[in-house]
Formats: sequence, C-alpha cells, structure tokens
Amino acid sequence: MNYFPWLTLVVVFPIFAGSLIFFLPHRGNKVIRWYTLCICIVELLLTTYAFCYHFQLDDPLMQLTEDYKWIDFFDFYWRLGIDGISIGPILLTGFITTLATLAAWPVTRDSRLFHFLMLAMYSGQIGPFASRDLLLFFIMWELELIPVYLLLSMWGGKKRLYSATKFILYTAGGSVFLLIGILGIGLYGSNEPTFNFETSANQPYPVALEIIFYIGFLIAFAVKSPIIPLHTWLPDTHGEAHYSTCMLLAGILLKMGAYGLVRINMELLPHAHSVFSPWLMVVGTIQIIYAASTSLGQRNLKKRIAYSSVSHMGFIIIGIGSISDTGLNGAFLQIISHGFIGAALFFLAGTSYDRIRLVYLDEMGGMAIAIPKIFTTFSILSMASLALPGMSGFVAELIVFFGILTSQKYLFITKILITFVMAIGMILTPIYSLSMLRQMFYGYKLFNFNAKKFYFFDSGPRELFVSISILLPIIGIGVYPDFVFSLSVDKVEAIISNYFYR
Repeated sequence: MNYFPWLTLVVVFPIFAGSLIFFLPHRGNKVIRWYTLCICIVELLLTTYAFCYHFQLDDPLMQLTEDYKWIDFFDFYWRLGIDGISIGPILLTGFITTLATLAAWPVTRDSRLFHFLMLAMYSGQIGPFASRDLLLFFIMWELELIPVYLLLSMWGGKKRLYSATKFILYTAGGSVFLLIGILGIGLYGSNEPTFNFETSANQPYPVALEIIFYIGFLIAFAVKSPIIPLHTWLPDTHGEAHYSTCMLLAGILLKMGAYGLVRINMELLPHAHSVFSPWLMVVGTIQIIYAASTSLGQRNLKKRIAYSSVSHMGFIIIGIGSISDTGLNGAFLQIISHGFIGAALFFLAGTSYDRIRLVYLDEMGGMAIAIPKIFTTFSILSMASLALPGMSGFVAELIVFFGILTSQKYLFITKILITFVMAIGMILTPIYSLSMLRQMFYGYKLFNFNAKKFYFFDSGPRELFVSISILLPIIGIGVYPDFVFSLSVDKVEAIISNYFYR
C-alpha cells in the first residue's frame, strides 16, 4: 500500500473542488469557466505525476493500491488500484474532459451547475477505472449517470426530455443486472460477502452459475458500450446533447462498457467468456455492418456520427472476443483511438452548429467557402475516422484484424469469413464519412441562400486549440502505437494466459 493516497486524490478531487464553484463571487461566467478549466488542468497534472513516478510499466499487477475499511456494518472497503488496462482510459478521461471544458465556453445559462456537473462526471468516470472493489465499481458506475441525465435534460435540444428519459431507463435498467451480478459474486461461496476483485478472480464457480453471472454483466456492459440491439439510446442522446457533453459520452462513457467486459467478464469469468466469445465475434461483425449502413441514412449530423461510433465499437467487441494477445491489445488501442476521434468529430459538429444553426445534412452545403478552417480540421479528422494510414484508427483496426487471424480459438475458415465481413464494414466507413463531408462543405446551397443573412466566423484560437490538441495524439498514436501498447501489453498477456494455461 502506498503511503500517500494518490488515487483517492485523483478520484475525489474534481467533484469536491467542483462543489466550491457555488461559492465563487458573482462576477459572471468568465470566473466559473476559468475555475473549472484550472481544476481539470490540476487534476490532469496530478494524474500524470502519480502515474509517471509511481507506476511500473513492466508490472502486470495492481499498483498504487489503497485499501481502507469504509462501512463496518457492510464490510465495505474503499479499494483502489490501477494496472495496464486502466491507466490509459484514466489519462484519456482527463484529457478529453479538459478539452470538453474548453468546448463548453459558449454555455452561459446556469453556468455554475453546468460546470459542476461536468466535474462530477469527471470523478464518476475515473472511479470505475480505478476501482478494485466490485461494489465500489457499481457505485462509481452509477455516480456518472446523474450528471449525464441533468446535462442532457437541461442543456439539450428540443427533444432533450425524451432523450434524457430514454438514456436513464436504458442505463438504469442495465445497472440492475450489474448489481445482481456483483451481489451474486460477492455472496457466493462465503459466509461473509467479499467484493475484492483479486479474491473474486481466484474464486472458482460452477460453469452454469458463471454463465448466469456473465449474461447479467454482459447486458449491463452492452447497454453502455453499446452493443446492438441495446444501442438505440445512443443516437437520440447524442442528437440532443450539447456537444461538450457529447465529447464526454463518445470519448469516455462508451469505453466504460468495453472496460467492464474485460475487467469483469474476461478476468472474473473466463470459462463463460470462452463460451460466449464466438457470439461476441458475430455480434461485433454485424454491428460494424449494420451501424455503418444505418449511419449513411441519417439526416441529422450528430446522429450520423453517433452511428459511426456504434460501428467502430464493433472492432472493440471483436478484439475482446478474439481471445488473443494481439486482438485484445488492438481493442485497447481502439478504445483510446476512438476516444479521441469520436470526441473531435462531435466537437466540430457542435462548432458548425453554433454558426449555421442547422442539424440536417440535406439543408447544408457550401460551408467550406465560409469556414475553411473548420472544413480543413473536419476533413482531416474524418479521414482519421475512416482509418487513413498514419492515423490511430488505421493502426487499431489493423491490429484487431491481426488478432483475429492469429487467434488460437477459431478455425481458419471462420477467421477468414469474419475478416471478410469486417473488411466490407471498413469499405462502408469512407462512404458515409465522405458523403457527410460532401453534404456539409461542398456545393453552394448554404452560401447562395444564406450569405445575406449570416456572417460566418471561422474557428477562433480556442476552437483551433481544441481541434489540434485532439489531432496531435491521433497522429502520434498512428505513427508510434507502441506508446499505448507499452501500457497494456503485460496485463493483456496475463489475462490471456488464463485461457490457455489453466
């Protein structure tokens, strides 16, 4: 155990510092914005320092561990720790939240509450990645639902109440299965409940019971990931949420479901995962094709990007289902890669909406004439989304392909068939991405009809800074992916060894 509680500080600092926002002097929104941004920067620096100086890359075990008894009556512990598969998502959370705070600069209505909710969401999203206790994992999992619901219902679009209600019903319904599974694992085989991850990972379960637990967890994580057919809340939520909230949803929230599949389903229930992994491969392959095809038919810009996110999450599901070192490392690279790309596309969609106040693609056209900087950044990041070589998306999807082909679990003909269908999905991605760019930026429709009504401001320094800040790691990972692999490779090897050397 470390003498200084670094992880506790990292988890609780945003929400506690954010609560002080209500005591700031009434000097307008400017003070609130800068205060929130400073909290995010300090939190990111704390996280980076703790990980750089106290985390050993070649150690697959939990590090920076903390274990404090919290509630004696329930034998409930505050257990935190990180390893190679949690450090990347935590750093991603800090980076995207800081940029989302900058993206939220134009929000002026109820600014104190808005920025507090963003900071509360920050703590709620880091919590599951740092939890070593199943019950604590569930509490943190639920904590971030409240800020998302309020951000969506108060600062969303015209159908915000419908979308917020749909979001909370789906996610709360999935959380019921998560809680039942956690209580089942914690109470099984012991007179006293134990929710310690390490203890549960070493606990043998009857295969039938393990499958029941697995299905419960799979439903909960399938809602959050999302996995079809439990994905329908996502397009509505993204279509109505403010784009800074969309950045947090696409960049971090969806990745919590994928993380849960690995942390709980793969680590705690390996026999059941071996049974269900072929089905995950099938569902992931269908999801890539289905969501890419559906995206092409969306008139709403943010819904088109939302369906593209569903399609790209299919590669993560396939990487997890491949049960191979290469495939699982590719899935984690895709988690980080799509966190950046998804957040960037929603940010640029939001900045475009701020200027033209249009959401439907068939009403746009000719925007490249008026806003060339946004056109340039949108085009580059759309290329990243369609897996252009040199970008992070290309490397991640390529590694997932290799993971399928090198998997020891599947027959050769099965691997070839899945790879072929995935390749079709990759062909569909440029179609809807380039179609989106053509409808938005090319032609003269908007320029001809609205030139006398509007004067378009191109990207300012703040918006350019956010776009470039996201673009740099996308290119960096595309050129040198070993930086991300160095975080996860040892832990991934330890997880996969449970499937072949038991």
